[in-house]
Amino acid sequence: MKYILKAIFIAFVITSCLSQAAAEDTSTENIAADPRISLGLNAAEKAEFLSEMRQMLTSIQGILAGLGEKNPNLIAESARTSGNRMARATPDSVRQKLPQSFKDIGGPTHMMFEELAIRAETDDMDMLASFTSELMQQCLSCHAIFKTD
Repeated sequence: MKYILKAIFIAFVITSCLSQAAAEDTSTENIAADPRISLGLNAAEKAEFLSEMRQMLTSIQGILAGLGEKNPNLIAESARTSGNRMARATPDSVRQKLPQSFKDIGGPTHMMFEELAIRAETDDMDMLASFTSELMQQCLSCHAIFKTD
């Protein structure tokens, strides 16, 4: 149970941070101070990429709901949405621009979603919550390093 609360707390903090970031001033001065690596995507690529990021956040929400409801099927279904299928569906124009350092985080993250879907069939809820926390750490690492401008 404590892992479920931990996972819910982590998701709340991330959502709060994302909401705060969206609400902050986006003047040139603040953008120039952002030390993260730009992915250099054009407007259409950025829209596609951010759509995928929103889907991953939706997957996390579904996973947390599944943990709260003790529903392994919801966890598995939510996790699969952001697994390998999503990675393979990324347009080549986007994939070609992503630096290897991004792929080194992104590839394993998609694999962790796949692993979570499989583990939902056998692991108890505390183990699934703990693994979800590890998965969220991947998300945090990537968002700390990269930006879409």
